[in-house]
Amino acid sequence: MLILSLLLQAAPIEVTGPRPGAAQPPATMAYEPAALLIATFDADGDARVTREEMEDGLIAAFNTIDTAKAGTLGYLAFADWAERFLGDRNALPSPFEVDRDGDNRVSLRELQTRFSEYFTRYDRDKDGLLTRAELLTIRARVFGDDGPPKDGKKRK
Repeated sequence: MLILSLLLQAAPIEVTGPRPGAAQPPATMAYEPAALLIATFDADGDARVTREEMEDGLIAAFNTIDTAKAGTLGYLAFADWAERFLGDRNALPSPFEVDRDGDNRVSLRELQTRFSEYFTRYDRDKDGLLTRAELLTIRARVFGDDGPPKDGKKRK
């Protein structure tokens, strides 16, 4: 009995669970400013946006800033539009990207053309409807958990 008691004290029993698997790769989920704006155009509340809803929403958003009813926005007015509807004056699309004819003005038609391109890109299943999942962007992290290299050099 004494020997059994000494053996139990000498070798403690260790209960372990299953070993953890590999960690999930780090990723970032985000909405591009244009995608977030498109999501707000869901007029019927079905959590899906049609091209028609997007077009109607763009008209209303454009007219909110085009108070002079000129039909075009200068780059500063476009920056006001971007700040109000995209969240930042420098958010994409930029006025340089939208102004296709290079007249330093953004027309409603130019804005609709650029957002139509966004719609086509986001509509992964090509059903003519944008869901929240299609508007969501998932990106792998650029750097690992330890961040960018401290010495400014590229990693090998």
